[in-house]
This record gives sequence, structure tokens and C-alpha cells, in this order.
Amino acid sequence: MDNGIKRVRESIKRRKKNRYLSENQSNKVMPLFPSDEERHGFLSTNSSITSNKDKSEKTSKIQIFRKAIGAIVFLILCSFILQTNSVTFDTPKKWLKIQLEEEFPFAKVNQWYASTFGSPIALTPTLPRTNAEEVSLPVIGDVVETFSTNGTGIMISPNEKSVVSALNSGVVIFAGNDKKTNKTIVIQHADNTKTTYGFLSDIDVYLYQVVHKNDTIGVFQPTTLNETLFFSIEKNNEFIDPAKVIPVGEIP
Repeated sequence: MDNGIKRVRESIKRRKKNRYLSENQSNKVMPLFPSDEERHGFLSTNSSITSNKDKSEKTSKIQIFRKAIGAIVFLILCSFILQTNSVTFDTPKKWLKIQLEEEFPFAKVNQWYASTFGSPIALTPTLPRTNAEEVSLPVIGDVVETFSTNGTGIMISPNEKSVVSALNSGVVIFAGNDKKTNKTIVIQHADNTKTTYGFLSDIDVYLYQVVHKNDTIGVFQPTTLNETLFFSIEKNNEFIDPAKVIPVGEIP
């Protein structure tokens, strides 16, 4: 009898204790059993985990903030160098202009990738190999204006509708309407040269498309308004005479 009364009293005491804990710590989740650390007198690791997480988030925010500040400082510094007339900054100014004006070497990267991994990088499908025979000029015709005449390229006059071929393998970095040469294609090559094909009738390639030597890239149809195709070669942002690249016997 005494044992039964004792158990009832202990049960009432536990319920009162639980009710008190729930009223005063309603926002805390109480574990059913104490952890090993608590049984042996150590503090719970929850606080240290939360602290480490907070430190990690704080460090990440600081790094992002530092990068943003660094980028802003760099832009301000570049702007200052480009706008200043001081002789002291002539060398860095030239370097900055080159870096800002130069295009990404798509063709060189594509060549490296192809030689290393066996397949070219291409954002769009590559063209099928259409022309079996070697070509010297991008289109069959007579050269009616040489490089010495205009200093930028040559003008070729086909007698009939003809396909236009790529002088060398590369990546198309422009395919569209140009203010000076209307429908135009510019191909970047791995040897740091660029070839331009202007006054086309049709364009058969797309931006960043990988092309191979002698691939058909467009069509030229002579008209009463335009009877010539423009072709030029650039290296290191300077035009060069196509006669230095194409066999001399092909150009008068």
C-alpha cells in the first residue's frame, strides 16, 4: 500500500515538473535522454556548431565584400590610367588598351582542345567537309583590286555565282551585316590571324561555329550593284598583304 502511494506521488511530482518546464521553456526542444557529454559533465556541442556556422557565413561575406571592393578599385585604377596624360602611365595604358581590344582566342583554344582531347569545342555543330580540292583564293575569280591599292585587302570578281570558302581552319567570330562590307564573315585562326569575307550574297555559318580549311562559308552572286567580293587578312590588329599568305602566282 505504501509503495502504491509512493508511486502515485512520484508520478504527480513528475507531471508538475514537466508542466513547469514546458511553460518556461516552450521554445526549446528537450532531449528525451541526456547526451554522453552532458552525462560526463561537458557542455553540449550545439552551441559550438552554431558558432562555427556563423563564423563560416561571416568569413564568406567578408570574402565577397573584399572581392567586390577589389573589383571596384581595379576598375577605378584602370579608368584613371586610361584617362591620364602622364608619361609615367604610357606602358600600362598601352597594355590595358591591348587587353580591352583583343578578342578571346577561340581558334587557339579550339586547336589546343582538339589536339589534346581529339574533338573540337563547338557551341554549334561543325560544318561538313564540302570542298575536297585545295583553294588559294576564297572564291574563284579575278583580282581586280590589290592590297597596294586600298591597304586593307583585295577585291575579287567572280564571273558567276560561286561558293565562298574559308582560307584556313578557325572559329567564326562575326557573321552578319557590316557598315562597310554589308554581309560579312570574320574567321579567327589559331595563328593569331583573322580573315574577312565581305559583300557576300548569302552567309552559311553562325557565330562561334568551327570551320575547316576550304569549307563553304557563304555564297557570292554578282549583281549590277556589286560585282566584287572583299577579302582581307589581319594579324595582331594590322592588315597584311594576302599575296604574302596566298601563293604569289594566284594574285596578279
